[in-house]
Amino acid sequence: MKIDPEQLERLRFLARVVQREQKHLLITDHRVFGRPFTPERARALADNIDEAERVEAFVSRFGRLQDTLGDKLLPLYLEVLGEHLGAAIDNLDRAEKLGLIPSSDDWLAMRKLRNQMVHEYIEDPNTLADALQAGHEFVPTLTTVIETFFKDMRERGWATP
Repeated sequence: MKIDPEQLERLRFLARVVQREQKHLLITDHRVFGRPFTPERARALADNIDEAERVEAFVSRFGRLQDTLGDKLLPLYLEVLGEHLGAAIDNLDRAEKLGLIPSSDDWLAMRKLRNQMVHEYIEDPNTLADALQAGHEFVPTLTTVIETFFKDMRERGWATP
């Protein structure tokens, strides 16, 4: 398969971005979730600026990594593979069939969760705590997806970070 050099360079660039974003997410995840995130911790965020900033960093990094993977890297990857691009859900279904993501349903759940963390951040401590804890539980999924992309890139002879 002949690959457009510009597409390949863009793919490699996005792989490096994803690697950096993953590193930052894992650091923040470790700092926030050394213990379960409870509604009590969520209520205390207004008085604990350091923890509030760590939580905000987690939400931002979780969303950014998921966006970079799902909205940038995945469509380009499918395009480079010669796949027909469609709506986001169609691309996710194709990625699942190719073994690049474990489940398009889980990916959509992560997307919904990210939106919930952003929009519920100030309002409801119970919802926020549940969303943050669920986000934390999805971090290994994001890591697995990244490892799968990088493994596939290496197997195809496309250098990865």
